[in-house]
Amino acid sequence: MRRTNPGVVYCSISDFGSGPGADLPGYNVLVQAVGGLMSITGQAGGPPTKVGVALVDVLTSKDPVIEVLAALAARERDGHGQHIEVNLLSNLLAALVNQASADLWTGRAPVRLGNQHPSIAPYETLRCRDGLIAICCGNDGQFRRCVTVLGKPGLADDPRFTTNADRVVHRSDVIAELESPAGRRHRRLLDRTAHRSRVPAGKVGDLADAFALAERLGLAPTVPVGPIMFRRSGIRSATPAPPSPATVLLPAWGEHTEEIRRWFATGRTSRLPHPARTASRA
Repeated sequence: MRRTNPGVVYCSISDFGSGPGADLPGYNVLVQAVGGLMSITGQAGGPPTKVGVALVDVLTSKDPVIEVLAALAARERDGHGQHIEVNLLSNLLAALVNQASADLWTGRAPVRLGNQHPSIAPYETLRCRDGLIAICCGNDGQFRRCVTVLGKPGLADDPRFTTNADRVVHRSDVIAELESPAGRRHRRLLDRTAHRSRVPAGKVGDLADAFALAERLGLAPTVPVGPIMFRRSGIRSATPAPPSPATVLLPAWGEHTEEIRRWFATGRTSRLPHPARTASRA
């Protein structure tokens, strides 16, 4: 292909690369298992657990976009194409960020901590009267405001909890101190009070709650396409533009076959209307 078109950019996606693992079959849950993600997901002392969506597939679908765009930009400068290789296992390992670094730097494999963070406390869920709320104190100032919201301002001066490092060492103690006042509050009231005090907090909700929150915040998380509501990409342009409602449905079977053939033959395409592709198609 490169001899015919030296400027072609193409991408290969595999499970375990093009080397010794080229013939190994793989799926999202398998790569979560062998790639270490399940080992750090789940309750402390419980079994390894997969993440609730095909996260490895999603992660691996994003990097090729970046690499292909970079290759196209490079081709504008030097005229050369590239063959890009992406695989599920490498993408997962790269995405394990602080957990992977902890393993590499200390030689100790991270363990499952449930909803807790290995190096920040409190950074987890607390039980209120009507369900769970997430509380995230990423610095000492947020912790001081958090304990004030919960009616225990003196905890910020307790020598066990003065700094984040202290709180991580005494994690069980600080959580025990916070669980009692949190358990007497309703989530909505605690959430509202925390936000007013600039404490990162939010109730643990389901997907319906999540879409409703995004709508209230003006994030427009969905878009109607014909009779179907679709999720939108999280990417938004900050440049003002007139609204353009989506009216294009999924391509019909073989809709672009001839267009792709023309592109391979000439490097040019000509958009032709397709009779089956309209927003009103059932």
